Amino acid sequence: MIFFTADTHFGHRNVIQFENRPFRTVDEMDEALVENWNSRVFPEDEIYILGDFTLKGPGVANALLERLQGRKYLIRGNHDSYVNRASFHQEHFLWSKDYYELQHREQWFILCHYPLLSWNGMDRGAFQLHGHQHNGPLYNEGNRKMGVARLDVGVDAQAMAPVSIEELLAFWEKGRCPREI
Repeated sequence: MIFFTADTHFGHRNVIQFENRPFRTVDEMDEALVENWNSRVFPEDEIYILGDFTLKGPGVANALLERLQGRKYLIRGNHDSYVNRASFHQEHFLWSKDYYELQHREQWFILCHYPLLSWNGMDRGAFQLHGHQHNGPLYNEGNRKMGVARLDVGVDAQAMAPVSIEELLAFWEKGRCPREI
């Protein structure tokens, strides 16, 4: 199965307050995010992280990535400079890029940390998946109602967990929130 996530901000105490996340401490947040991830993503699954995994550097990134299941790909965000440090273990990601076009069956997904106003294939039904904005679930519902195939896969928009490609497609086609499936 294929999953997406963004904006986990592991180790970032201030994101709890900034985004009104339901945690008292950064340790509580980090453990909940790890548990949510590993309850959905299995070792053979692919997971695309659309940026801002952690602000805490390569040591924290290495330790967390060792705990998280799945074959991981990183779409770099504005807080992912740890990947350029010598102490970061590059093998945690199959690759790391700024932008990627993913085809799943006949459907195209344009992956970028940042939301785009226009993207390749948007007039032919391609979805643009992003993070960065820390939107709530109403953002995706609003885009769906307006026919804008741009979806925030960040944890703040996805019940603090990765979302599967099948959940995103069902949400778009049936108008149901991913956690209602």
